[in-house]
Amino acid sequence: MTETLTTAGIGKHGASRLPSVDIDSYNIELKDEDGFLGDRASKGAFHEILDEIRKPLKKADEDPFGDKPSENLSKKTLDQILVGDDVPAAAMLHGAMEDFARELAYVTGRFLKTKSWDKTEAIVVGGGFKQRRIGQLAIARANIILRSEGLKVEMMPIRFHPDEAALIGCAHLAPSWIFEAHDCILAVDIGGTNIRCGVVETRQNKAPDLSKAQVWKSKVWRHADEEPTRDGAVKKLAGMLKEFIAEAESDGLKLTPFIGIACPGVIKEDGLIEKGAQNLPGNWESSTFNLPERLMEAIPAIGTHDTSVLMHNDGVVQGLSEIPFMQDFKRWGILTIGTGLGNARFTNRNPAGKKNGNGKSDKKSD
Repeated sequence: MTETLTTAGIGKHGASRLPSVDIDSYNIELKDEDGFLGDRASKGAFHEILDEIRKPLKKADEDPFGDKPSENLSKKTLDQILVGDDVPAAAMLHGAMEDFARELAYVTGRFLKTKSWDKTEAIVVGGGFKQRRIGQLAIARANIILRSEGLKVEMMPIRFHPDEAALIGCAHLAPSWIFEAHDCILAVDIGGTNIRCGVVETRQNKAPDLSKAQVWKSKVWRHADEEPTRDGAVKKLAGMLKEFIAEAESDGLKLTPFIGIACPGVIKEDGLIEKGAQNLPGNWESSTFNLPERLMEAIPAIGTHDTSVLMHNDGVVQGLSEIPFMQDFKRWGILTIGTGLGNARFTNRNPAGKKNGNGKSDKKSD
């Protein structure tokens, strides 16, 4: 049996036990005869479904979207069509949404059949697709499909904006004592296209459970446009963080000497990335590359204290932002719809329990 990693002290990277939850699994790669199941419920999968629906209309030169590829249709354009007067275009989108919802429900059902997702009571869906109206409809429809199949699970969109969820989730990586005498932290969200970092105000004076945490400021760097080297990307990230340290100090914020990082892939306890970082600039899976160590070298201190860094999988960290709102459940998970389908399953160690009709707590049983 492997040793349980924990955040006692500052803790280990990729820990399976965090201050409020146990992480039962993350970054599962389910397969069938056609390949990875997650590819059937990704953002690209929706575009492929829409392209198939558009084909006969294209041949008849009646495609309301013209020659524009589905992947280049903006969120605003799709949302406007859903509520607009172009009935054929809206019908086309609804058809794509229905097909995608069925794929999402199927893939979700496969996750629920795995040992680590057994007895899951709720699933939050994150990623940029959630921000679209059609994404929200697909999530709601997938939830209905799952229930019609007898699966008693609640599926819902993540509450925070996709650009902020992982940043806010970084606050849940840290042990609570580290926030004493401080009111904000540095957070980093690394993706295959962008690197976003910012300052998160914990606002623990208003809500000790971090439910009121918010992003004070953030910046995004689209590294995919510049194709930097790995070292160049780290240097750019460190520079962005140093700018935020200076801004926070000048505004009188009490910055915790802690940096939380959400990063794609399987994160090892020593800060190495085992696999899953193939979309990042350069080789981030090298046995000689350690991002937390690089950042501590670049930023050895924040204020008068030594810098501490904790890194975890990006899907896990995005899910952590939901902890304050998932206390009615014991076991819950997250699916993040993006280039692929990120996933993580959590167990609350001290769930609040649902309230029954009399307003009394009705604790979930094992």
